[in-house]
Amino acid sequence: MRCDNASERFPVVDASGRVTGSATRGECHGGSMLLHPVVHLHLFNGRGELYLQKRPAWKDIQPGRWDTAVGGHVDCGETVEEALRREVREELGVEGFRPERIAVYEFRSDRERELVYVHRTVWDGPVSPSEELDGGRFWSREEIFAHLGCGVFTPNFESEVALLFG
Repeated sequence: MRCDNASERFPVVDASGRVTGSATRGECHGGSMLLHPVVHLHLFNGRGELYLQKRPAWKDIQPGRWDTAVGGHVDCGETVEEALRREVREELGVEGFRPERIAVYEFRSDRERELVYVHRTVWDGPVSPSEELDGGRFWSREEIFAHLGCGVFTPNFESEVALLFG
């Protein structure tokens, strides 16, 4: 069975996003509460539908749930913008999009703390989910709201819905 690389290194940051060190994925996701940066992209089509990815069962965080179209860690030595473009290319095969940053916030769970850089874009081109995902599809606003609070979506995604449709 596939699994995440627990020894992969992530930057550790302060609340302003300034890098203060580094730690492994295992440390960052293992309850240490080390703040590490991640990028999210919400991908809308021209009809206003939102693309969501399905997290595979082998993921160490929120397996099997529907999530932000793209979500990924910033690598050591990489800018937020570089990470966003890399993750979107790797996860959805999308290039040439125009991201708009809509928020930066700290997300906490019982296992980790993330500094989340949230972006949105409108894209009507092809979307090709990688083998890192269990696929994905476009959801209408009504369909998303009907499934909130039912355990279908990740807590991160649910916390961002107000940013998208508020």
